[in-house]
Formats: sequence, C-alpha cells, structure tokens
Amino acid sequence: MTALEQAILTWIHLVSAAIWVGGSLFIGIVFSPLLKTMTNSIEERMQIMIRVGRRFNKVAVPSLIILMATGLYSSHMLLGKPELLVATSYGTFLIIKIILVVGLVVTYAIHVRVIRKDVEEKIMSNQMSEPQIQKLRKKIIILGEITVVLSIAILFFASLLDAGV
Repeated sequence: MTALEQAILTWIHLVSAAIWVGGSLFIGIVFSPLLKTMTNSIEERMQIMIRVGRRFNKVAVPSLIILMATGLYSSHMLLGKPELLVATSYGTFLIIKIILVVGLVVTYAIHVRVIRKDVEEKIMSNQMSEPQIQKLRKKIIILGEITVVLSIAILFFASLLDAGV
C-alpha cells in the first residue's frame, strides 16, 4: 500500500471514529442533560431520545461498520500471522482493541434490542407505565455509558497502535 493509500485509509478511519465517538459523547454529555431542562415528563424525554437515536443510528451504524472494516484492513498483515499477535506489544494491543470492539458491538446490539420496535411503539404512544419507563431508562443509560467508555478505550488503544508502542 502506498503512503497516499494509507493516509486515505487512516483518514476514513478517523472520520468514522469522529462520527461514532463524537456523536455518542454529544448525546450523553450535551443532549441528554439539556433534554432534562426541556421537559419534566420522562415520557416526552424518552420519545425525543428515541427520535434522536434513530437519526443518529443512520450515520452511526455505517460509521461503525466502516471503522471496523478499515481497522481490520489496516491490521490484516498482523492478523495473518498469529505468532506476531502474541510476540509483540503491537499484537497484544491489537488483541485488546479487538476484544474491546467486540464488547462494543455486543453492548450496542443489546442497546438496540432493549429499544426494539414494539417497545419503541409503546413509548411513542404513551402505553408504558412510569415505572416501566424508569427501568428502561436506567438500562439505556447504563448501556450508553458502557458504549462511550468502550469507545474511548478503543481510541486509546488505537493511539498506542499508531504510536507503535
């Protein structure tokens, strides 16, 4: 791969990471707290958050897929030689990063499963009780926090790999 091709691949990887991580952080740190000031109704907040989540997923999911594809492609040489994965610090960090990515995908899949279509429809049509919504909200918050922490940890390991540590 030429230097220009590597630069373009890295750029695509970084743009995708910015969309995924930046969007997740924005929703968790800026939008969610702001939403609490907009309405006292937990039902309304959940309805708004579902709409925002649906919109975000339209760009976030493709970004995550591109992120994983470009990451795997960038590391295909090392992945093709398993002995290098355990014999070098680069390989060890790559394994940790892959494990974190798998954890991220599993957490995100659970998050999507928790807010499946039937649950979403009940929320949007005010057919859930306050305790049910509170319980669901807690699950969503925990899954969102795990997603953000894993995403930031993955970025840290990406920087270690980029530095050649």
